[in-house]
Amino acid sequence: MKKLDLRTVTVERYLQALREGGSLPALADADDGFKYVLKFKGAGHGPRMLISELLGGEIARKLGFKVPELVFALLDVDFGRTEADEEIQDLLKFSEGTNLALHFLSGSINYDPAVMPVDDKLASQIVWLDAFITNVDRTYRNTNMLMWNKELWLIDHGAAYYFHHSWDNWETSAKTKFPQIKDHVLLKNAIKLEEVDAEFKAILTCDFVDELVNLIPDEWYETEAYNMSISEMRETYKAFIELRLEHSINFINEANDARKNLV
Repeated sequence: MKKLDLRTVTVERYLQALREGGSLPALADADDGFKYVLKFKGAGHGPRMLISELLGGEIARKLGFKVPELVFALLDVDFGRTEADEEIQDLLKFSEGTNLALHFLSGSINYDPAVMPVDDKLASQIVWLDAFITNVDRTYRNTNMLMWNKELWLIDHGAAYYFHHSWDNWETSAKTKFPQIKDHVLLKNAIKLEEVDAEFKAILTCDFVDELVNLIPDEWYETEAYNMSISEMRETYKAFIELRLEHSINFINEANDARKNLV
């Protein structure tokens, strides 16, 4: 079995800010010759957003969804000193070190559910994913899906795993019904959640979860803010994911009830 791993690139040129939401992602060139959408550890919720992006994106990929390649992106201490915008200059300064980037899908367009319907199985798979990772950000207002080369791609999982903004009662959070699923853009067609649940549970093994969480760079753990060690935080992520999988019936029932209220 191929070992789960992410490539590491060095950011060479800041091209432009992508002013979407509060995280100020940017389009940037890296030393491998490709363009990336760069997510900064110095923005908004900081490294926690990058952890959510990493966990959510790689779980989606493991489950068979199209997800742009994720890479660790290194920012040098001198990077951005010539940037005229003070807000962006501060962002770059506080993001020295390891950040996260997504391969830029040039020519992609935002997914529009009104003109690009998906079948019931795919809708169920995506709804299950987002309920599982507690992703609140795949709605009609912001679908966070792209069409590229006539295929559907999932992006932006930085809003997932919101339990880590406090760490209190994480076990209760792992068992949440996730009522926010009522706003999911594909909920109306998600009629095969039980079928998907059985398939996806067989894929997300404990070994995979261990490998995935172990990818998180030590520098992303905000230990002082929460009075926890890196090891404690890492083990909590693993336990959260496994406990949520064990109690998937909670979010499946919630999604089914919410879907019935849409009809």
